[in-house]
Amino acid sequence: MQHILYLHGFLSSPQSVKAQATKAYFEQHHSDVTLHIPALSNFPSQVEAQLIALIEATPALLEGGLKLIGSSMGGYLSTFLLEKFGGKAVLVNPAVKPYELLQSFIGPHQNPYSGEKFEIVETDLAVIKALDTPHLKNEGCYKVLLQTEDETLDYRLAAQKYANSQLLIEEGGDHSFVGYENHLPAIAAFLLK
Repeated sequence: MQHILYLHGFLSSPQSVKAQATKAYFEQHHSDVTLHIPALSNFPSQVEAQLIALIEATPALLEGGLKLIGSSMGGYLSTFLLEKFGGKAVLVNPAVKPYELLQSFIGPHQNPYSGEKFEIVETDLAVIKALDTPHLKNEGCYKVLLQTEDETLDYRLAAQKYANSQLLIEEGGDHSFVGYENHLPAIAAFLLK
């Protein structure tokens, strides 16, 4: 039994289209894989402790190295975990400097999936920046999927950071990564080989 950890993005949830497509694919094609899709805290100050606690409570996640799929902010968090614990990760339109992006998100929010109300405050940015990984130890452990018309993130930042990884850049698309489900066989092949 192999274990894969899927990390969703900011203002997202395990109910997101990509998370559900991933779940359906692995249930249908890789029934020997347990897919973990935690509901990440909306509060940036809690996310690192939440992820470490999850990994400590589920030692099977570390068998043979972590296997991660991370979307947007989940890609940023996946990189942090991979650099800490080792393994492999597939990143989908990953955030590279979310602490800069979130400057414009300071203030109240409501998660569209859970309805939870929360606030991003200035100190959250430093908490997120503390998880940054400016230097990757093993770039070959990453497969990175980018679309050039991502309206939320500048794909060129990720293309630069992960330049020596398995990098797929598709023209067009958007932040949701149009056609994501078509890449699931290659995602599975990368993580499970």
